[in-house]
Amino acid sequence: MIPVLTIDGPSGVGKGTVARVIAQKMGWHLLDSGAIYRAFALAVESRGIDITDERALEQIAQNLDLSFKTHKDSELVSVYLDGEDVSKTLRTEKTGAMASKIAAIGVVRTALLKRQQDFAVMPGLVADGRDMGTVVFKNASFKVYLTASSMQRANRRLKQLQAQGHQGIIAQILAEVEARDARDSSRKHAPLKPAKDALIIDTTELSLDEVIAQVSKLVKA
Repeated sequence: MIPVLTIDGPSGVGKGTVARVIAQKMGWHLLDSGAIYRAFALAVESRGIDITDERALEQIAQNLDLSFKTHKDSELVSVYLDGEDVSKTLRTEKTGAMASKIAAIGVVRTALLKRQQDFAVMPGLVADGRDMGTVVFKNASFKVYLTASSMQRANRRLKQLQAQGHQGIIAQILAEVEARDARDSSRKHAPLKPAKDALIIDTTELSLDEVIAQVSKLVKA
């Protein structure tokens, strides 16, 4: 059985960073499911596909050419779509908003499910997302759910934008965070929620090292 660690939770809780660090420490593969939906959104946009055209969306999802590459001693994770590095484009607010809307479409989630499961290969996989432990890898060896206050997550997002040379208004970012939470947790298909057997960690007052220590302890145990 291939060992799988799922790390779920809303945006801004540090899922991506924790997943990357754990994957590097364990020597496991990495799956950023959020990047899959963002890359899918880019593919849909570049092809000029209407998101109401479910047949076209399904075809794109089934043939999505996507790969991830972690870098030693670096926080960067490169994402390649059709052989092109789209890492920076994926992280824009516009792409994230579109991805969230597309992720609520049942036919898209079904088509991308198998694509995500294919990432589970030896020696193991760390999967980061919103439904990794509840839907995609229901029988995962280890499950974690990260959470944090919406204000803390909005502040983290603001700092990310500023570090990238962009401006942001905290009230607007907070509203976007809360709107996305509501959309993700109330959607009909694979709503955002902790798996019943997941370790829940509130990262609001924790440092990155403290969160990683808890997750590492779970895997090692």
